[in-house]
Amino acid sequence: MAMEPPASPTAIDHGELNPTKRLKSDGAEDIIKGEHEEEEEELERLLFPDPNQLPVVPPSAVDSNFVHYFVVDFMKPGHDQYIYRHANGLCVVGLAPTHVALAEEGGITAVDFNTGKTDKSEMKVIGKRKKAAREGYVAILMPRPEDWLKCKDSYLNLEEYKKLRGVP
Repeated sequence: MAMEPPASPTAIDHGELNPTKRLKSDGAEDIIKGEHEEEEEELERLLFPDPNQLPVVPPSAVDSNFVHYFVVDFMKPGHDQYIYRHANGLCVVGLAPTHVALAEEGGITAVDFNTGKTDKSEMKVIGKRKKAAREGYVAILMPRPEDWLKCKDSYLNLEEYKKLRGVP
């Protein structure tokens, strides 16, 4: 096996074997430098946004961590439900704001926690995470991915739901 002779010092000095020197010689360095500056500016915009462009109220954990879907008129007219789907596939199902049970008039008038054996209203909820529990839901479930793909196209997204129901 024949070995190649080492390159002459002259060839290295003139940039024939030095890719950095070749880039400098054909103007590509300016292009690379310009692209690097654009990336730096974009990174700075992301890390230090203009305070005037930030929302007055930051998005809630539900808004930032879940994709919102809606089923309108589920089983009966006015029985709208929401489905909040997390990236891990977990779905939280509850009554949408336009559900008839949540209406100002004719909505929920009473809640009975008596299940026959015990009155659940007498149970005390304890724990540090229960203090600010305001959000109600009907169920938490984890559909199989293939089942989710079959039915998700029949749901409305948040914008479609707002437009359909006239919700701001």
